[in-house]
This record gives sequence, C-alpha cells and structure tokens, in this order.
Amino acid sequence: MAARCVWLARCALPALARPFRAGPRLLCTAPKQKNGQSLDEDTGPAEQKAEPPSPEKGLADEKVKLEEQLKETTEKYKRALADTENLRQRSQKLVEEAKLYGIQAFCKDLLEVADILEKATQSVPKEEVREDNPHLKSLYEGLVMTEVQMQKVFTKHGLLRMDPVGAKFDPYEHEALFHAPVEGKEPGTVALVTKVGYKLHGRTLRPALVGVAKDA
Repeated sequence: MAARCVWLARCALPALARPFRAGPRLLCTAPKQKNGQSLDEDTGPAEQKAEPPSPEKGLADEKVKLEEQLKETTEKYKRALADTENLRQRSQKLVEEAKLYGIQAFCKDLLEVADILEKATQSVPKEEVREDNPHLKSLYEGLVMTEVQMQKVFTKHGLLRMDPVGAKFDPYEHEALFHAPVEGKEPGTVALVTKVGYKLHGRTLRPALVGVAKDA
C-alpha cells in the first residue's frame, strides 16, 4: 500500500511542476460604447431611424388636394354653363332676327312697285275722274285699291310707311337732299318729302328722302 502511494506521488509531481499555460484570449465582439451610445466600427454613432408619417396626416393632405380639385372643377363647370347660356341666347336672337328680317330683300323689291303705284295714282288728274269718263275712273279706282291693299300687306308683315313731313330731322330715318329756309317751318324739321321711307319691324329699311328747313 505504501509503495502504491509513492508511485502515485512520483507520477503527479511532473504534471504539477509544468508551468501553467493560459488558454486562448477571448475577443469581445460587442460594439464599444461611449457615453451610453453604441458605436459602429465604420460610421460612428448609429443614426436613429425616421418615424413613418402618420396615416391621419396623409389623409388630411389628400383631403385638401381633393377639395382644391373639386373647387377648380366647379368653377370650370360654372363658366361652361355661362358660356353655353350666352351662346344659346345669341343663337336664339339670331334665329328670331332671321325670321323678322329674312324678307327685307324681298320687301325692298316690292317698295319699287309701291312707288310706281303711288306715282301712277298721283299722275291722274282728279278733275278728269268723272262719271262721264268711266274708263279713266275705273282705272284710277283700281290703282287706288291696289295701292291700299299693298299697304295692308306691308303692315301685316311689319313694313311701315314713313312720310315725315313736319317731323324733326333724324339722320337714322331720313336722308337730307338739301337744306333751305322755308317759311312757316322750324329749322331742323322736314319741310319736303321727295320719296317716302319704310321701316321693317322698327328697323329702317329705306330712309325717306327729304328737304330740311334751316334758318333764313
């Protein structure tokens, strides 16, 4: 037993006599800290991430944008309605004027016929229109009746005769052929009518040819 203990002691002494060999040094991989903040090896302090925009703010911006678009669209719609209404009114006015004044060229031609009839009746001597001259009397009465009937047709279609003797001279309705002093006539008034004028629905179709009185 004693011999066994001696043997164990001899075996253990060399192992104890060997110098202690330190284990491998562990490297710390944790990032270094400075003032309580983590540091990156290359970029320095880690930047804080930006907060994402809130849904409420995005909805508010979208609402403002949509309201502006709605206002702009409404203004365009109102302007378009106003332009359409103005165009409709102008078109309606043109149609009505075309109905009223579409016959003015035809009326001007008929005025020449009316002038001839008037001259024909005026050229017949009134003293010659007697019962003992039935042919002339019938011719004269026929001319007068034709002239009266033509004036009725003119009036029916808005064509009115203008015989402005004694009226104040109006350059929109009268055409002055001469100015002369006339006894018993006020200056600026129509003293003589050489050719009657006509109006179509209030618009001068043919001005009357007149002589205007002036101061002596």
